[in-house]
Amino acid sequence: MKAIAYYHSLPITDPQSLQDIELPAPVAGPRDLLVEVKAISVNPVDTKVRQNVQPEGGEAKVLGWDVAGVVTAVGSEVTLFKVGDKVFYAGSIARAGGNSELHAVDERIVGHMPKTLGFAEAAALPLTAITAWELLFERLHIPQGQDDQGQSLLIVGAAGGVGSILTQLAHQLTGLKVIGTASRPQTQAWVRDLGADLVIDHSQPLSEELKKAGHGPVTHVASLTQTDQHLDQLVDALAPQGKLALIDDPKALDVTKLKRKSLSLHWEFMYTRSLFETPDMIEQHSLLNRVAELIDAGTLKTTVGEHFGTINAENLRRAHGLLESGKSKGKIVLEGF
Repeated sequence: MKAIAYYHSLPITDPQSLQDIELPAPVAGPRDLLVEVKAISVNPVDTKVRQNVQPEGGEAKVLGWDVAGVVTAVGSEVTLFKVGDKVFYAGSIARAGGNSELHAVDERIVGHMPKTLGFAEAAALPLTAITAWELLFERLHIPQGQDDQGQSLLIVGAAGGVGSILTQLAHQLTGLKVIGTASRPQTQAWVRDLGADLVIDHSQPLSEELKKAGHGPVTHVASLTQTDQHLDQLVDALAPQGKLALIDDPKALDVTKLKRKSLSLHWEFMYTRSLFETPDMIEQHSLLNRVAELIDAGTLKTTVGEHFGTINAENLRRAHGLLESGKSKGKIVLEGF
């Protein structure tokens, strides 16, 4: 089968950083689906793994943790899907990624694809939707429902992949006042269109931007990027006993700064369930099915920012380059081999 992989961690400008190769087709384990990959999307985790994880033993490493496709075979213990089902999922970071014609994935972290979307539009959703959902409802414990409890959520990096779906979830399913950050006119417009009540510029001091907009301290923060750079501002912007959730990888974080206000810190890593095969791993199956229902009902919309064409090494290198520039909005998708 065709696949895109790398053998050495190299800058994305190097043609060898991602290569078109041929690999044997995977075999489905007892609880696995074998999926014909129709479309993928690209996430920051792809660039981080490529930059920092050197493949072992000279073997090719396949990236890619957002897939939409069709089930072609099922393992002996599969109960949730059948051959021919259209599916979407983010997969497991402990296994080979989905940048290949065929991919094996545990059924417990797979959802039925939205009926109203094509493969490319569906591929934009799984990883970011899982991350945003778990952060909002499981880490920050925000109740679903439109009751206004005087609570507010500041989303740092609201125009990115996770921010684009988190803004929608918070706007559509909760009573939170949603404040997104974006630094360019086009990304600010994108965030407003997704439902943010207020958009401020994260290239400026955040607490000052809030004050300029006439907004007081916020009760919750979702810091999706550059948490270490913004920490002092986030602590300043949070109300006493507020909650700070993050998904990025700060080199250092002085959590003692949270003590004076009794602020709580919450990490979200959507691979935790699949990595440790937690007893509630199947929650990601249910979660993705719920997202599909919300898409089909028109409550949520796909977050495709750009379609980069066919799934091949050249187009994936372009996608990685755009992500590494920090200037992308929404999700970058690729479709077909």
